[in-house]
Amino acid sequence: MYNAEDVWLTFGRKRVARELTLDAAQSARSSRPGASSSAATKNLPTAQIKKLLDSRNDREVLDGLRKVISMMYRSQPCLPFFSSVVKNVASPNIEIKKLVYIYLLNHAEQEPDLALLSINTIQKSLSDGNPQVRALALKTMSGIRVPVISQIVSLAIKKGLGDMSPYVRKAAALAIPKCYRLDPNTLPQLLDYLPTLLGDRQYYVAGAAVKAFLEICPDRIDLVHPHYRSLVKKLVDMDEWSQLATLGLMTRYARKCFPRRTRKVKKSNGTKSFYGDEEEDGQESGEEIEVLDPDLELLLKSIKPLLQSRNSAVVVAVTRCYVNLGTAEYINLSIGPLIALLRGPQDIQYIALYNIVSVCLTRPEAFVRYASYFLVHSTDPSQVWELKLELLTLIFPHCGSDMKSLILNELEHFSRGSDEDLVRESVRAIGRCAQSDARTSARCLRLLLKQITSLDGNLVAESLTVIRHLIQQDPGSHTNTVIRLAKNLDTATNPRARATIIWLVGEFAGIGGEDNIAPDVLRILAKGFVDEAEPAKLQIVLLAAKVYLHHLNRSELEPGRIEPLPAPVPTTNYSDEVGNEGFAEIESTHQTPYTLPEPEPDHPIVVLWNYILLLARYDTSYDLRDRTRLYKALLAVPSSTQLASLMLLAPKPVPHTPSPSEGRTNFILGSASLVIGEDGGMHGLRGYEPLPKWVEAGKEPDPSLRDTDVAKSEYDEKRVMTASERIDSAVRDTRGDAPLEAISKVNGAGGGKMGLDEWLASSEEEDEGEEEDGDEEQSEEETESEEESSEETSDAEEADENSDNDDQEHDSLVK
Repeated sequence: MYNAEDVWLTFGRKRVARELTLDAAQSARSSRPGASSSAATKNLPTAQIKKLLDSRNDREVLDGLRKVISMMYRSQPCLPFFSSVVKNVASPNIEIKKLVYIYLLNHAEQEPDLALLSINTIQKSLSDGNPQVRALALKTMSGIRVPVISQIVSLAIKKGLGDMSPYVRKAAALAIPKCYRLDPNTLPQLLDYLPTLLGDRQYYVAGAAVKAFLEICPDRIDLVHPHYRSLVKKLVDMDEWSQLATLGLMTRYARKCFPRRTRKVKKSNGTKSFYGDEEEDGQESGEEIEVLDPDLELLLKSIKPLLQSRNSAVVVAVTRCYVNLGTAEYINLSIGPLIALLRGPQDIQYIALYNIVSVCLTRPEAFVRYASYFLVHSTDPSQVWELKLELLTLIFPHCGSDMKSLILNELEHFSRGSDEDLVRESVRAIGRCAQSDARTSARCLRLLLKQITSLDGNLVAESLTVIRHLIQQDPGSHTNTVIRLAKNLDTATNPRARATIIWLVGEFAGIGGEDNIAPDVLRILAKGFVDEAEPAKLQIVLLAAKVYLHHLNRSELEPGRIEPLPAPVPTTNYSDEVGNEGFAEIESTHQTPYTLPEPEPDHPIVVLWNYILLLARYDTSYDLRDRTRLYKALLAVPSSTQLASLMLLAPKPVPHTPSPSEGRTNFILGSASLVIGEDGGMHGLRGYEPLPKWVEAGKEPDPSLRDTDVAKSEYDEKRVMTASERIDSAVRDTRGDAPLEAISKVNGAGGGKMGLDEWLASSEEEDEGEEEDGDEEQSEEETESEEESSEETSDAEEADENSDNDDQEHDSLVK
């Protein structure tokens, strides 16, 4: 015979087995290929879904909620199910609670009145025995964006501060910024909660509190002072997102609280005196080194293990901290892990390269050993190889001869490729290498001169632009180079290339006097002036003006001067002697005719100048005609020749091609502005906050504010203590009530330490002197026997008190 209990147990097992079988069959159907998509896209009628939601069977309710949530994530209307869903908020099933909470978070704003009906039930969940349910209820309550419940959310956060579970306390910390966004007037209350959370012993609670701090009051560093050291020690154990927030907070905190201090250190000159001491020179020779504050050094040493983090953002954040706060030794520690990020995916490489370039601009010599990581691969996208070429040019002057040769060979190889952008950037990189290292400029110039015979017009134009920059650095030693470039005018077809060569010829038009090639080049170019492109025509007119101006400066006569007429032969006035009748006859017999001298033929340079002016006068380009009139007006008036020399023949500044990323040096590492740069839209990126300047010495906060130890500090009665702190204080109080003799004996037996009575007795014995040695031995034996008896009684008393305290703690925890 079976009793009732066995029957109900068997029935319950069969029911559970049946539900598990149905769930497994349903999951198996949905996991079949082709079945999941059809099941997901199949929409049940609204009435049928409501019927599932109103069912008393948890499995049917769960099935209905899953269908509603799937519809919600497919952006289908789910508002008609609001009342049916909210009805299940009181279900004891945690899976149903989770889905109802998800639905509430997304639709509470559309139905605030119905959402308020569920607040009481959610408040009851704050006292649930399951910490996961309590945390989920707190998270849901703070996520319901209805301003009316802001005070209720604040009280729920306050209740969560004293929860035993750190998971609930973390949810309370994450709810603080939500409550602040819901109602900014709750800020004073939230500021009272933050210090408690910042000083929490659990690292993930403190990390969430840092996030809340940065969102609601990032400038209140006075709240951080007592918890600075504890946060630094917990930093290594936090999750990755909390580490990012804490590193950002500590970087700004250090700038505001630790002034930069330096001290002079004497340099050893290597000479030693007779006794082996270093000789002191009369002049003080020393270098300034940076002195770190002990608390700042604690931070820099504590974050060193984070350089091995799996998260690339954490590595970049540690590097930012070292670059902005640390010395050269700490920066060198971060370079290797930063280079290791290049082994990741291309998107990680792209971001990492921007940060590497930013550090390399200040410390290029530290990256020389990693030069092989910056070589361009065939699979690299354009944004990656551009940054790699920039890095190669930055470390080029600090490399050895072998590495310099390798870099130049790489750049020469890519300059002959088929990708126009890569060719252009490679040629520019060769030019930057030549500018940064004068010893290799001749080799770089030879590489570029080889490119001007290429059939690729873009390559020739870029090469000539870089050659022009190199020639301008030392014009006197490149006369033959200009002649060689002028010979290539017959083969160069690119307008930019021809314009560059013509400009260089004009710059060297004044060297050599009459033997200069500039007039002859101008004569050849004048024949095909009509067929030239506009950039080349502009340079031809400029070349003609320079050649003509040099001719005027070499001429002895000023421009526009006319030869003086010869003095006339003096004649006698015969009208007084013979009268007017014989004047014609006398005049005819004594006339000496005056003939003007024949003008000398114009100089060929003058003819060329007039011919170029005539050609440009009828050109279709407005710019060319206007510029020609300007040159003609300058060179036509003798008094303006000096002004024309100042305008046309003035020495040109030596061009310097900066690194493309030099404009990003003001942005901090790890920021989006560092990647986008100054081209982030019309007004740039919003939300960027630069690092504060270093606080001046003497204006920093009192360092004693950071001496407060959270574990040993006495809290006031108003402070909300966590459950773990209550247990610790109860244990401390229990130990404090125990007799001193028992504690001293335990210390003496366990660790070999001297008890309090023994230490007092020994100090009194030393004061009495050495005369009473025998009496001292006898007194010691008596005290030992007394201590043994007192130890027995104290142990019994301590056991009784401990049992009473345990019972009290058990009763309080059960309550």
